[in-house]
Order: sequence, then structure tokens, then C-alpha cells
Amino acid sequence: MATQLSAWLYRRSTGWVALAAIALFVLFLVLVLPSQAARARQNTGVDESPDSSLMYSRDDLYRIAELYGAEGRAAYIRARFTFDVIWPLVYTGFLSTALSWVYGRAFAPGSPWRYANLSPVLGALFDYGENLATSLVMARYPARTPVVDLLAPVLTLVKWLFVNGSFLLLAVGVLVALWRWLMRRPQRT
Repeated sequence: MATQLSAWLYRRSTGWVALAAIALFVLFLVLVLPSQAARARQNTGVDESPDSSLMYSRDDLYRIAELYGAEGRAAYIRARFTFDVIWPLVYTGFLSTALSWVYGRAFAPGSPWRYANLSPVLGALFDYGENLATSLVMARYPARTPVVDLLAPVLTLVKWLFVNGSFLLLAVGVLVALWRWLMRRPQRT
């Protein structure tokens, strides 16, 4: 299934699709994320969120739930099932098409490096898992949610490894594609 998904992404990731995905990503960064952050701050009363942390413990998660209060926790859960359903689709669309377009030029068909276009897809899946886990903890607070409260921080960390790793992979792909392009250019003497 991974092979088929990766191949499908390569077929769909034309230059125009990659440009459209970049434009949507940038528009989302400029127009949607700042207002969403302000709304979250207003609803919860704090800047802290498990979603934006790289690492936290289950005790941190319960501390944040306490800080949010009942209305803040309800707003957090609502945001996970509205905004945070769409945001992973936006960044995954951008990263997977950009990686596919760049790696299609940087690496020959059959290269294992071409599977890098699946990294953002995995990031999104872990993001959705994180959203479910943290929302369940918030919904049940002050009751404890064993196992899920341990799983949430792991899902967050792995999400960030895949999402941030995708940006790193994109930079590597751009460098390799540039290098290959420079090596194919005719030499002037």
C-alpha cells in the first residue's frame, strides 16, 4: 500500500499542483494560523498547548487541562475536530506534493529515497492520533485516562519528528536536485 500511495503522489505532483499546495500552505500560515492561535489563547487563557510542545509528560497534560478550565477544555476539543482536521491536510498536501515533485527530480525511479514523500502522511496520521488522545484526556478531566495519557505525548513527539523531518527531507531533496541539475549543465570553456 505504501508503494501505491507513494507512486500516486508522484503521478499527481506536477509543478502546478506543487505550486498550488505551496500557495495554500502559505495562505494558511498567514491568514488562518495567527487567528487560530489568538482564539486558542482567548479560550484557554494560556499560550501552552500539548499540540505545539515537542515533549511533555502526562503530568504536564493534566496540568494544562487544569489551566484551561472547563470552557478552555471544551474549546480545545472543538478546535481539534474543526481546525485541526483541516490543518494536517494542508501541511500534508504541501509537504507530500513538494517532496514528490523535488524527489522526482533528485532521485531515480526505484530509489528508496523516493519514499520520503510518505513522511508527511505519517506525520498527519500521528497528528490525528495525538488529537484523539489529548481530546479524550481533556474531555475526561479531572478523571485520569490511563494509557491514553501516556500515549498522547508519544504521539506528539512522533508527529513532530515526521513533520519537521519532512521539512528537512525537502531541503535535502532541493540540494540534491540542484546538484544534479548543475552536473548536467554543459560546461563552458
